[in-house]
Amino acid sequence: MKPRISSIGKAIQMALQLDLFSDFLVPDKLRPAPVKTPVPAPSPLKDIAQRDELQQRPAAPPPSTFVNTSNKRRILIQDYLLEYDLQRSKRRSIGFLINEDGLRITAPRWVTIADIETAIQEKQAWILRKLTERRERTQRKLEPKMQWQDGAKLPYLGGEITLRIAPASVSGTHFLSEQAELIINLPPDAGEQQLKDRVQAWLQQEAKRIFNERLPVFAEKLNVRYQSMALSAAATRWGSCTSQGKIRLNWRLIHFSPMIIDYVIAHELAHLREMNHSPRFWATVQSVFPDFEIARNNLRQHASADLPVF
Repeated sequence: MKPRISSIGKAIQMALQLDLFSDFLVPDKLRPAPVKTPVPAPSPLKDIAQRDELQQRPAAPPPSTFVNTSNKRRILIQDYLLEYDLQRSKRRSIGFLINEDGLRITAPRWVTIADIETAIQEKQAWILRKLTERRERTQRKLEPKMQWQDGAKLPYLGGEITLRIAPASVSGTHFLSEQAELIINLPPDAGEQQLKDRVQAWLQQEAKRIFNERLPVFAEKLNVRYQSMALSAAATRWGSCTSQGKIRLNWRLIHFSPMIIDYVIAHELAHLREMNHSPRFWATVQSVFPDFEIARNNLRQHASADLPVF
């Protein structure tokens, strides 16, 4: 015989089944009374110990906020895997910069990667040329500096001449153009600085001679008159011109080719017609020196740090 279940027992059984899904369906008066667990009284000594432990415990490190900010990308151009650094900015066009770290491209945020890589392909000749120039400059910096001794090579008019030291009782300088040798006569007890001074004096003399030969040629072509010419030893400027016609040319130009020297001379004399660097100025330079852009780019490849130190 099945045991009889009272109506109150059925209500409790149904309420417990409904409690698996939703607590609020069970009437409070049908819920079993909760079992109360005695809570021990707080201990003042224990609270003090826990407080001291928390104060001595080192603070937890903040959550890691590292974000990978690397913008390095790669593209294959002319069988060369080119790596570049992409920077996003508010500018309106795509900018290219070659620095000591390589190629950096700055582009608007709305320009797609596909558009950027198309621009790289269109600019690839310039990019590869500039990267080659940067690599060559880096290589030159790694080369040992000039040794001031017999047989040393000295840059002169875009080429090289050999330095020859000949002991003599009287100082003197002789240049053998056919052998491309510069002979410096020095006393046996002369030091390195004396040798440098003699070479620098000769180079400055040559620079002054050549500048004075070429200045009248371009002044006549430009139909301008200059007042004077003086040598300069500026660290960052190859030449300058005032509105009064005073020309200053860096004597270190003597290390470079005659084409570069002519470009700098034409550049400075052109300022006597246009005291600015406007399109009209460059048109004036081009009128007497059609290949000025080639000479200008060649000059930009050279750095004062690559030249002999006197």
